[in-house]
Formats: sequence, C-alpha cells, structure tokens
Amino acid sequence: MKAVVYHGPNKISYDEVAKPELDLPTDAIVKVLKTTICGTDLHIIKGDVPEVESGTTLGHEGIGIVESVGSSVSHFKVGDKVIISCITSCGSCRYCKKGLPAHCEDGGWILGHLINGTQADYVRIPHADNSLYPIPDGVDDDSAIMLSDILPTGFEIGVLNGQVKPGDRVAFVGAGPVGMAAMMTSQFYSPSEIIMIDVDDNRLEVARQFGATTTINPAKEDVQQRIDELTQGDGVEVAVECVGVPATFDICQKIVGKGGHLANVGVHGQSVDLQLQDLWIKNIHLTTGLVNATSTPMLLNALTAKNKSIEPDGLVTHHFDANEFMHAYEVFGNAAKEKAMKVVISCS
Repeated sequence: MKAVVYHGPNKISYDEVAKPELDLPTDAIVKVLKTTICGTDLHIIKGDVPEVESGTTLGHEGIGIVESVGSSVSHFKVGDKVIISCITSCGSCRYCKKGLPAHCEDGGWILGHLINGTQADYVRIPHADNSLYPIPDGVDDDSAIMLSDILPTGFEIGVLNGQVKPGDRVAFVGAGPVGMAAMMTSQFYSPSEIIMIDVDDNRLEVARQFGATTTINPAKEDVQQRIDELTQGDGVEVAVECVGVPATFDICQKIVGKGGHLANVGVHGQSVDLQLQDLWIKNIHLTTGLVNATSTPMLLNALTAKNKSIEPDGLVTHHFDANEFMHAYEVFGNAAKEKAMKVVISCS
C-alpha cells in the first residue's frame, strides 16, 4: 500500500509500505476512504515534535471502512463506515477513567505520532471500540472528517475550556481550521460578539461567512485599541489562541479582560513570554490542553439535528486524489497564497 512517510525534519515522501495487520484482539484495520492534513503535521515536519521517529506514517484524521476486527472488538463489524478519532482511548486506565483519554496510558494522540497514522490506504486502530465512531446517515464525508480532530479540538480546548457563556465577547486569534472550528462551535452558547483576528484578509472574509461579527487584521490596525473600542476598555471575556506562536499568544494576554479566560489551543514549538506581572491581578483563567475527543458524539448529534447548527464541510477548500498527496502538502503549507483551509485527500 502507499502512505505519506516522515523521514526526519523537512523530509516526507509518498512511499510503498507494508499493509498493517491486527496486532491485538482490540485492534481494527480500517481502509481509509478520505483523510486530511493538520497543522500539527506541519509542526512534525518542521521538527517541532522530536519524538516522531523517521519511518512513521503521518496523519491522525480520516474516515474509512472497517476491513477487519480483532476478537475483542464488539461495537464494530466489517463494512462499517467510521470516523477515525485523533485520540486512541483504552477506556480503562487511570486517565481514561478521569475523563482524560488524551493522556491514555495505552493511547492518547498516537496516530501519526507514535504509531503509523491515517495518511495511507489502510491504518491499524488500537482500542477500536473506543477510538472509532460510526458515521450516521445524512452526514457527508467532508463534515465527518472534521470530527476526527479540528471540531472537537476547537470546541473542547477553545470553547469549553474558555467557558464561553451567553452574552460573552469572544476573540479568536488565528483564522485557520481550528480557529474556525472554535468560532463555529462557540455559537452554541450565543456570545454577543464574535471577533476573529488574523493577518489574512481572505480568511477573515471566510470567518465573517461563518459568523464573525467583527474581524481585525493586526497588520493593518492596532488590535488592543480596536478591542478597547469594542469593549469600552474592558477587554474580552474569552480570548482563544489558535495558532501556537508567541505573537498570537501575546495578543490574547493583552486583550483578555478582568476575570476572563485565555484558552490556548495552538501547538507551540517555542516558549512564549508570559506577562504574569500584568495578569496576576486580573483574576484571569489560563487553560491549555490536548483534545480528549469526548465531545464527538455530541457534535455528531449537532450535525444530524433537524435544525443543524454547524456545517463544518464548509471548511474544506480543496480536494485531491492520493497520487497528489505531495501537492496537497504544498497547498496546505502555503495556505495564504492558495486560499486553503482544510484539504481532503481521497485514498480509495
């Protein structure tokens, strides 16, 4: 079979590799129908995630058809169409029992990280009963893929950690896929002001289409001054960092108001300058996190509801065939130039 393989910093290729086999009774083998590329994959390629070994197949998102199951798998059968969760959960370790499957002692974020991932024709899914989700009738493929990672991540780490409430003024710094997902799901809670901050005017226009009430381009205007004008100097109740670089984190700590929440979603490859001398007296709440993906069933319900409140398929801007994987990476890696949000690759 073919797969996207990491060969060390700045080296990937689309190679012929061995097809995975069932290792344990709790495994499933899934024939990947469609997959996508995440910003975290770009961090891996840059060398920001050094524990990823050369020879690892990348990818932690996708949908597919169950091809085979281990003897202990009871919730899925051959032929089921499924969402592959970015988080593998054993369901029984101390962290899973705490509701933190992101830190599962025999799982967590391992696909495309510590074990071979989803950017391939086939993938082995450990603890399949807890790590796959059946795709309900009526959910299109593009929407389903968004539930592998970015929608639960934006919702759990941005919206839930940020404790967005009705009437809140919420600012999202970074209009990439995860920032859009966080902004989209924040609307479950009826914030009064939805502010998207990004240097890409095209992405700001997309944000307005998805519900942003105000957009700010830091390359063209002073963000803090604009936020002060919008909030009468109070700052926002929730600031959500969605990029993972020092500049965007700094914007968040400058605009969050007294008693507010700063929810960090972005994956940081270098340290940030925490302005604790200014923040300590403001009674703010600073949260970080790796998605648990425990919200996936609820998000699936939102997708299938008669009054469907989210349409994540709108985040997909490009489609590719598997033989175009390297080109898909080029497009996604040059998102501003290519006007790319999420790219979907058909593997079968």
